[in-house]
Parts: sequence; structure tokens; C-alpha cells
Amino acid sequence: MQLYSSLPLSLESLSVNHVFALALLVCSAIVVKLLVMRRRGIRSMEAFPGPPAHWLIGHVKEFRQDGHDLEKIMKWSGQYPFAFPLWFGPSLSILNIHHPSYVKTLLTTTEPKDDYAYKFFIPWLGDGLLVSTGQKWFRHRRLLTPGFHYDVLKPYVKLVSDSTKVMLDKWEVYGKSGESFELFKHVSLMTLDSIMKCAFSCNSNCQTDSGTNPYIQAVYDLCHLVNVRFRVFPYHSKAIFHLSPHGYKFRKAARIAHNHTAEVIRKRKEVLKIEEEQGIVKNKRYLDFLDILLSARDEHQQGLSDEDIRAEVDTFMFEGHDTTASGISWIFYNLACNPEHQEKCREEILQVLDGKDTVDWEDLNKIPYTTMCIKESLRLCPPVPGISRKLTKPLTFFDGRTVPEGCTIGVSIYGIHMNASVWENPYVCLFDPLRFLPENVAERSPHAFVPFSAGPRNCIGQNFAMNEMKVAVALTLKKYRLIKDPQHIPKMIPQVVVQCILEACIKKKKKKKKKKLFF
Repeated sequence: MQLYSSLPLSLESLSVNHVFALALLVCSAIVVKLLVMRRRGIRSMEAFPGPPAHWLIGHVKEFRQDGHDLEKIMKWSGQYPFAFPLWFGPSLSILNIHHPSYVKTLLTTTEPKDDYAYKFFIPWLGDGLLVSTGQKWFRHRRLLTPGFHYDVLKPYVKLVSDSTKVMLDKWEVYGKSGESFELFKHVSLMTLDSIMKCAFSCNSNCQTDSGTNPYIQAVYDLCHLVNVRFRVFPYHSKAIFHLSPHGYKFRKAARIAHNHTAEVIRKRKEVLKIEEEQGIVKNKRYLDFLDILLSARDEHQQGLSDEDIRAEVDTFMFEGHDTTASGISWIFYNLACNPEHQEKCREEILQVLDGKDTVDWEDLNKIPYTTMCIKESLRLCPPVPGISRKLTKPLTFFDGRTVPEGCTIGVSIYGIHMNASVWENPYVCLFDPLRFLPENVAERSPHAFVPFSAGPRNCIGQNFAMNEMKVAVALTLKKYRLIKDPQHIPKMIPQVVVQCILEACIKKKKKKKKKKLFF
């Protein structure tokens, strides 16, 4: 009896010891791997001094998401010219570059997006143009480029005008009551409405539907959670993030986003099937982005798979509305803070529109001062504050310093735009649209202003975005005067895009006078 009773106890004890030993072995392997990666990271950044970092969490705690993170970047940029390393956790180091000469060296190459931060987008956006690499990226870029030709973009101007007018009409309610309201979500709904009409020929009515738009809320949540995952080192593990409350919320928001895009694709396929069955000539309806996705063929007459189409739709749906909404919101705020420039824009716009209540394609090149103000706002508040690349081969900068293969390089777009060695008085004379006069632009490096990135992997939709911003600004200034509200000062919170929350209050003046939009 004693022999039999002691046997299970011995086996149980042995099992516990084995589990403990195995756990210890796994932990030791992880620690060794992290130490090797950390040593490699330190060695690769030897030529680039930077701010002191905590051995375990790096610089993560320096970025508090309190509206002062970009100021810290500029402080370090002043201390460490051209570039400095930032650490996120014990082993992930990123060389942060903030000078046009360095940026030119990197962005003129075809180096891929880094496989660390951008991989957190894949469960949401798939392997689309934002994150794909190599031959797949080249093929998709080539197939999608016709979707952004000027002839395709022309009919979009009227559609964006219609969406903007819906937004401005909604603001009449606040004009009568003088009630404050949060502006950024209004602009986000307008840009989502525009992208649905332009790219997918879909009248979503998202601006007039009551309640919170689930897709807009899902995008907010996904942007926030991607940022959280990057900042919290344990969340870099798929398993840990999956089991966490944040991981559950991410999957829930991703399902909402995917269902939204799947419905858009399904409806379009139904329309195309009806057109084909009834013999409807395609040129009766303007060609949009989804048409081009569905009909694109390469030199081997191979199209995009259903998975590729969904990834590109997810990518364009996000990038086509969220970043533009941020840009437009900050333009409104900067014009409210600078009424003299706002008035010059208004005079120019009223002269060009000449009584029209919409903007035509031909009008877009007739508002140079307004365009300079838009660019100056993009300089001060770039919607995407930074991008990154992973080197597939060593890269040597103009000053002789070299970064080895495998390193991640981050381009601080905000840091470049506020670099005092490039821009005269970037802080003292903060808003100066004359920086973008042709003669002043000619004196600067073309890589001194990169709100849409630059080089082979620049933003494919930048012309669409600029056109949408011009239309939104023109129609808004035609109807409203923007006035800063000193009690509501927005903060720049760099996440996936630079978010802003603008509390606005619209009040009507006497008849025949411009309505006021208080910021």
C-alpha cells in the first residue's frame, strides 16, 4: 500500500519540478535573447549619442500622451543634431532622424516599412499598401496608381463639396444656440462621407444618421490600441496581447471595421454584376477606386485576390479619412489663431468662387494663398508625425556615419518641420504661409517639407488629400468666420495620426454678416 500510495506523489513532485525547470529555461532563453538584441542595438547606435534611457523600459515613460511629447522630441533634436536613438523596451532601438539631409538619404531608397511597429496594423489593415514589402508592394503600387490619376480625381471635387456642405449645414444648429461642440468628430464624419462617395460610390449618410458612427468609433479605438501596444513592451507578444483586455477590444473593433469594408465590397460587386448582366456601359458612371481595384490586371492578366482587395479597401478607408480629418481640423484651428491670414484666404476664395456655392476642379489652382496656409498648417501639425523604415543593407549618411543592416530608422516629420537649422524662426514667427512662396521653397531642400513622406514609398493619395483640404477650407471660410476660443486650447497627441479635440462654438452675427465659428 505504501509503495502504491507513494508513487503518485513522486510523479506529481517530478512533474512540478519539470514544469518549474522548463519555465526557468524559457525565461532564461528570453532574457538571453533580449540581452543579445540589446547589445546589438547599443553597438549599432554607437555613432549616435542620445538621451539617457532606462535599461528596461527605455524612453517609454518620457512620452506621457499629455500634449507635450512633441516638445520633448524638439528638445532632444536641439541637443543631438541630425539624429538620436530612442529605446522602447530593453531591446528595441529606433534611430530618430530629423534633418532633411538625413531624410533624403533614407527616403530615396526603397527600404521597406519596419516590421515591428507596422506589424501591429496587420490584423486590422491586412497586408495592404501601407505595410506590404518587396514585389508585392511594387505590384500593388503599380496596379493602384491609375486610381489617383487626375482624370479620376476630377469628379471627386464635387462630391467632396457636397459632403462639406452637409457638415456646414449641420453647424447652423450650433450657430442658433451658441452651444459648444466637439469639432473633430464632425470633420471625421465629413471625410468618411467623402471617401465613401469618391472611392466607393456609396452614399453612406453617415453625417446625418443619429448616434455614434460605429466605424468611426472603431477607427478611434484601433488607432489608440495600436499605439498602446507599441508603448507597452509585454504587448509586443502576440499571446499576451491576445489574452489582455486591450487585445479583446482590438479584435472587437477590427471586426466592426472589417464588416464595414466587406459590406462596401459586397454592394459594389452586386452593382457590377447587374451592370454586366444588363449591358450597361461603364463610362456612364465615373471610375472610382474600387472599380480600379476590382478590374486591375498585371502583365500576366492576374488581378488582386479577395484578401488583397479587402486589405487595400481597409487601408484606403482608414488613410483616406482619418489623416485628412486631422489635417483639416488643425487647419481650421490655425486659421482661427491667425485672423489676418484667414481674411486673406477668404478674400481670395470669394473672388474665385464668384457667388458659387460649390468648388470646381478648375478653382483648386486659383487659390495660392489658401494653399500656402494649408501647407503651413501641415508643417506645424503634420497629421502623421513620423514614419519608419527597416534597413536591408547598411546606410551611410552625408556626414560619414553608418547604420548597419537590420536597424530601424524613424523619420520625425514634426522634427523636420520644426528644425531651426532649416526653417527660419520656426517658433518665433510660428504661422507664416509666405514660407511657401515659390522663391522661398526653391531655397530649401525638397525633403524639408514631407507631410506625405517622399520618394518611392510616398503617400499615393496625397493629391486627393490636398484637394479635399482645399475644398473644405474654401467652403467653410465662405460661410463662417473662425475665431479662437481661449478657454479651449487643443493639444497635439501623437498616435497613429496627430489627434486634436477642438471645442467649437458657432454664433450668428447680424444679418448679411459672416457667421462666427469660435475655437
